[in-house]
Amino acid sequence: MSEQDSELFEFEPIKGYPELRWNGKRSFTGTSYYPAQLKETYGRTNDDGWINKLYWGDNLQVMSHLLKNYRGKVDLIYIDPPFDSKADYKKKITLRGKAIESDSNNFEEKQYGDIWTNDEYLQFMYERLILCKELLSSNGSIYLHCDWHRSYHIRCLMDEIFGINNARNEIIWYYYNKMQGNVNHFASNHDTIFLYSKTDNFYFTPIKEKRPETIKQIKRVWDKETQKLVNAKDENGKVIYIETDEKTIDDVWRLSMLQPADKKEPVGYPTQKPEALLERIINASSKPGDLVFDCFMGSGTTQAVAMKLGRRFIGADINLGAIQTTTKRLLNCTKEIENELNKNEKYTGFEIYNVNDYDFFRNELEAKKLIIDALGMQALPENNLWDAELDGRMVAILGINRIATASEFERIIANIDISALQRKQNENPGKPVECITFVCMGHDPNLQAMFEKKMESLGFKVDLQILDILRDKKELTFKRDADAKINIKNGQLKIDQFYPMNLLQKLSLDSQDVKDWKELVDTIMIDWNYDGVTFNPDEKNGTDIPDRNELVKGIYKIPENSGTIHIKITDLISESWEGTYNINGDKL
Repeated sequence: MSEQDSELFEFEPIKGYPELRWNGKRSFTGTSYYPAQLKETYGRTNDDGWINKLYWGDNLQVMSHLLKNYRGKVDLIYIDPPFDSKADYKKKITLRGKAIESDSNNFEEKQYGDIWTNDEYLQFMYERLILCKELLSSNGSIYLHCDWHRSYHIRCLMDEIFGINNARNEIIWYYYNKMQGNVNHFASNHDTIFLYSKTDNFYFTPIKEKRPETIKQIKRVWDKETQKLVNAKDENGKVIYIETDEKTIDDVWRLSMLQPADKKEPVGYPTQKPEALLERIINASSKPGDLVFDCFMGSGTTQAVAMKLGRRFIGADINLGAIQTTTKRLLNCTKEIENELNKNEKYTGFEIYNVNDYDFFRNELEAKKLIIDALGMQALPENNLWDAELDGRMVAILGINRIATASEFERIIANIDISALQRKQNENPGKPVECITFVCMGHDPNLQAMFEKKMESLGFKVDLQILDILRDKKELTFKRDADAKINIKNGQLKIDQFYPMNLLQKLSLDSQDVKDWKELVDTIMIDWNYDGVTFNPDEKNGTDIPDRNELVKGIYKIPENSGTIHIKITDLISESWEGTYNINGDKL
């Protein structure tokens, strides 16, 4: 890693404060710069030259990319990272426009997994929190959302990275409407949100909420000499009372969870948080025009609330489903804002970038299974050191949608059973103790030599092969491509048919079994003057986003002065078909 293509910074635990240790902890003092490619644009740049940004990619790489231009410029960070809950989170997929009773016509699509091996979780969070600190401005704050699974570890990490003196609050979100079954312990009905600032000079404004009824209470004022709130008194020394129907919110927040029956907010994404939660955070720790960042974007609640409250924002997620869900949600927010009197004070335009230009796997959780199936491997149980076995070789699938570097195999080395390798060496002296295959998507050219050297330093010889599926993917078939039939004539664009082959396969349907292809479609976007590089659908005539039980139109009037037409049809599992046509209907 050269200084020319890297953003280097030093990080050491603050002297005098505790440091959390774990097996295989690696220092994090530098990161490479990763390129980002602009893929889509929605809306326009604001008068001050700003346009919001969403990034599809590993948030470690996204933040490494952002360091170049946004280091020390982010005013507020909210993250809702994995909780290490040992669960896979799924989204129920059903055809649009009607209720599906047959099990063959609906299924659950895995969105992401929250299952971690040994100390992977701590290293994962450690590296990302360091980058969050680098991006945060000197008067900025970070809110980290977690629950009982890892809150005690997270608190230690935050103390280590931000400093215990910068810990401002431990907020308890009590969701009183969570339904609990019969359990052998007290019901878990709260999450924890840690608030830390970067320095002592941080922005914060108290938030108030309405009381059920007006009450009489003592007036409190700030005493400059004691630097404390004290009871207000009149000229005769008597305590002053006031009537109020408001109260200042403290560190216990009684807010309801979203429920399946809720009509307005839910977008069908697992672990979606209510907007009321983010409204408190954004109003308390940022001002209109400030920059808000969320690198575990999910359903896009942070971005939606930031847009409504007039904040600029940057978001990131490795799951393409999150990008698609957030895009649709923000476009609906834009329509709502268009009817507001202060709409010009809001930042509604946004761009979508890919980091590292990986457009291979759309769902990280499914990626390993797809690779294992495509290469004919034998999958091993979850939480195993190895992902699969192939012809007697132990297989580790390294980074998904990111370049594999030395840090990728440090996890393996840290968790190898040394005693088992020692036994193998004693049984077969001079021979490799293990035959290993690394599967990756791009890799450091010195990866094999580095791993072999590391193992030699431990006293072991290994037989290592590296399979780079970006380089070799032409030999593999992972997914069936979607297709569509487009008819352009008489000033009209009509979609005659759409065949999302992977979705049809998961629904156990054949294309002939679907009476209306619109039942399979989530959104349709059209750029009437495509420049061949950045997809920029028309806000009014190029975005077809139906309500959850409605269907897309499928027929669109071609605006005057249209040129090259680019169409993007996204299905119910967030996979897209795209096609480019000239005004005469010829496919380009």
